[in-house]
Amino acid sequence: MEYTNQTYDQERALYGIKNAIIDHCNFDGPADGESALKETSDIQVRSCYMNLRYPFWHVTNATITDTTLTENCRAALWYDKNITIDNCKLGGIKALRECEDINLKNSIVNSQEFIWKCHNLTIENVTIENSEYPFFEISDSKIKNLTMKGKYSFQYGTNIEIADSNLDTKDAFWHTKNVTVRNSTIKGEYLAWYSENLTLINCKIIGTQPFCYCKNLVLENCTMENCDLAFERSSVQATINGTIDSVKNPLSGKIIADHIASIIIEENIVDKTKTEIICK
Repeated sequence: MEYTNQTYDQERALYGIKNAIIDHCNFDGPADGESALKETSDIQVRSCYMNLRYPFWHVTNATITDTTLTENCRAALWYDKNITIDNCKLGGIKALRECEDINLKNSIVNSQEFIWKCHNLTIENVTIENSEYPFFEISDSKIKNLTMKGKYSFQYGTNIEIADSNLDTKDAFWHTKNVTVRNSTIKGEYLAWYSENLTLINCKIIGTQPFCYCKNLVLENCTMENCDLAFERSSVQATINGTIDSVKNPLSGKIIADHIASIIIEENIVDKTKTEIICK
């Protein structure tokens, strides 16, 4: 079945369709219909305009290409499985929630609370223009060439790989477990507090008070800019090129840097013998 050059505004307009192509259709209009493609499967959505709420709920096996989801397209994809989103614009709060096997690529996002509680994500060549709490509680995900601006990203995430990305995001990676970031820039205050098994390789880190209360933190061949009061109460293995503004009360491990402007050790709080600090 093929649906072409149509406009739909009624509620559940194409509810439950299967093995269908939806091409150059508009989901918009005075009826303010919602849930247009709920409970569908094996669908291809091409060059469509989505301006109504909850269009893709409980969808299985879909490709969505060259499609715009406006700021009115609230909670666009929930409870979906095996979805590819390519060359799309995603607006509207809570764009993905509790989905799995999602491939998002070549797209632009402006969505608050973007991608929550989703699993098995592949993300490549994506720009997030603005979001708060993106990637909350995601797991088993691979991300490449992500450019993002936002706050509170990747909280409580597990088993995540990120590469070749530029992340401008305050309070990123809090309470994460088993995250590896390579060849990326991370700018933002209070980076990665309470994380466990976080590894950064060939990364540039910018911002105050990074890496506090971390367990098994590893930094390899990284640089740190405007990073003061780093590593407080953390177990860490770090090799830093250049200067760290200050290090405060690390719990254990080894920190190597070209220069550390200030080392703050309060012996009533930490055992200084448990951390080796070396300036080259």
